[in-house]
Amino acid sequence: MEKYKKLGLKLTPQRLAVLEILDGNATHPSAEDIFREVKKRFPMTSFATVYNTLNALKEKGKLVELSIDPDRKRFDPDIKPHHHIICIRCKSIVDIHREYALKTPEAERQGFEIIGNHVEFYGICPKCK
Repeated sequence: MEKYKKLGLKLTPQRLAVLEILDGNATHPSAEDIFREVKKRFPMTSFATVYNTLNALKEKGKLVELSIDPDRKRFDPDIKPHHHIICIRCKSIVDIHREYALKTPEAERQGFEIIGNHVEFYGICPKCK
């Protein structure tokens, strides 16, 4: 509870449920996934409450919004730099915590100063094989 107070958010029971669902969650859930989970505990919760909480966390730098699933936004509470591997069938996403030294030639950078990268790998997960 103390770590959540430092976020500067009004901590309603519904918001706390969102935070608890995200805490240590490596499944990269969508807003809909989180909404379904919160609704089990608080049936009167609105989707807007969940979505607004996710946006507030994103704005505070405590959540990363992933755009790797074209059908729906996914969220990652692991804000440390890392990469992902995505199943092309079930859309499951797995974290890869490894550095990849990618050298981009000056001519291709077009004047950009590169400050980081995010590598996405695609494949078929063990469940879908």
